[in-house]
Amino acid sequence: MSLQPMKIPGPDHPITIAPSSSRIVVKVGGQVVADSHKALTLKEATYPPVYYIPRSDVDLTLVERTHHHSYCPYKGEASYYSIPAGGDRSENAIWTYETPHAAVSEIKGYFAFYPDRVDTIEYLPA
Repeated sequence: MSLQPMKIPGPDHPITIAPSSSRIVVKVGGQVVADSHKALTLKEATYPPVYYIPRSDVDLTLVERTHHHSYCPYKGEASYYSIPAGGDRSENAIWTYETPHAAVSEIKGYFAFYPDRVDTIEYLPA
């Protein structure tokens, strides 16, 4: 059995997680898939910020778990969900770290959305 490499965020690859100051609303096919005042903003190195929405603020009746997985040495193994209302474009549109590495444990139980796989992600005043 081979183990995946694990890296710790640091000065060469910083990761910060903070509460978002926005209300985040995600829509697909005319339906609100997620609506949250409790999202987290994850900033990683030079990548654009990613908003993680609590699972409790996602309409789970509109998403389907897939068999797709990916691995980030800084965060761990990601599981994926599709949004059937979005058709093929919304396959694997959502990822979540169910058992993230300790350095990013705050994102456990949160979902993130690929902006190009949903119709809109609105960032509204809180």
